[in-house]
Amino acid sequence: MADTKPTKGPASYFPSIEKTYGKPIDHWMTLLGEMGAAKHMEMVAMLKTQHGVGHGHANALVAHFRADAEKQG
Repeated sequence: MADTKPTKGPASYFPSIEKTYGKPIDHWMTLLGEMGAAKHMEMVAMLKTQHGVGHGHANALVAHFRADAEKQG
């Protein structure tokens, strides 16, 4: 039997984000990547104002994006 651990952290929101907004997570990561060196809350604000994403979902997307960016150096 496969060892399935529950998803934790920002990624735990991804199924709900995809269902609610009808776009894959890669779509949101691309949008955030286009923002260059914007600050965390600037990214959150863009998702909220320009795309109607709720605060919690926007924050989760940005947190995941920034964590991935840090990993990649």
